[in-house]
Amino acid sequence: MRVHNFGPGPATLPLPVLEQVRSELLDYHGSGMSILESSHRGPRYDAVHRRAVADLKALLGGADDHEVLFMGGGARTQFSAVPMNLLGAGHADYLTTGRWSEMALEAAVRYGDAREIWNGRESDYDRVPEAGSIEIEPGAAYVHYTSNNTIRGTQYHHVPDANGAPLVCDMSSDILSRPLDLAPHGVIYAGAQKNLGPAGVTVVLVREDLLERSPSDLPETLSYAAMAAKNSLLNTPPVFAVYVVGLVLKFLRESGGLEAVRARNLRKAELLYQAIDGSEGYYRGHARKNSRSWMNVTFRLPDEQLERAFLTAAEGHHLVGLKGHRSVGGVRASLYNSLERSSVEALIEFMSEFQRTHG
Repeated sequence: MRVHNFGPGPATLPLPVLEQVRSELLDYHGSGMSILESSHRGPRYDAVHRRAVADLKALLGGADDHEVLFMGGGARTQFSAVPMNLLGAGHADYLTTGRWSEMALEAAVRYGDAREIWNGRESDYDRVPEAGSIEIEPGAAYVHYTSNNTIRGTQYHHVPDANGAPLVCDMSSDILSRPLDLAPHGVIYAGAQKNLGPAGVTVVLVREDLLERSPSDLPETLSYAAMAAKNSLLNTPPVFAVYVVGLVLKFLRESGGLEAVRARNLRKAELLYQAIDGSEGYYRGHARKNSRSWMNVTFRLPDEQLERAFLTAAEGHHLVGLKGHRSVGGVRASLYNSLERSSVEALIEFMSEFQRTHG
């Protein structure tokens, strides 16, 4: 049987996608071989690659002025690739809302003048800055933010005003979870393993005018300009990961697009937060209500012994992947696009019963 998978990534994938992968694994479209065995220069993979790019742009409403790159190394590589490509002799501003944005800043200062203009450390990263609360001085090469914070369970529900600078966003954990205004974004990057597909490929959207900033002496596979010039085929791409990403994108389009995805994700999150808020303090959420993530719901129980008992009992009910990040503990339920509402309802039922028997 399939479990209720609340893992933070690699995360659950749509069952129809997995079934299609299984059916095509040994013989892709009558070729007599798997897509894993097909040349990345051949027509079969070329069609997969182009369709994935087209479907991603269609989901985002066009994205005609952005290049879509398939790169390796995950978001951690992009922490360095962004300043390497965009910073130059100017300065960049960073909004620090959790560990991943801390790491992005730590990487950027190695390459130039990267400045932290807001952080949430004093409140233990329980919020993101409110809309209009930060005045960003003009002239930044870019402004970087992390749209969703998986460890602490916070999320932006607005797009920060960068005062004319291109926004750069690490959207690894909430890309395609709702409609997106691409216009202010110069670069968006996302590891695929939460909402897009399997681990192994990073999707990067780069506004075309910013490709001119890539220095000519960068390593080619870290250069946005070099990768764009070769349509991400400078070296052998992660063929299988791109193939599965393409299937997920097709599935999302056929399931109503991002407005429908948004409605499903919002309802899942509302149900779980209602259960937390209605527990009379037995379950305590970490994030402030106006910064709560729809993707990663983090909460604590009255003590760590109960948390351990909760997690053990949950696995016995086929509710897996609920352990909080190792740096903070507690419980974390990741509600990515492919997690069904029925899984959230099963978790809520378990939470109610656990409180009744252990409260």
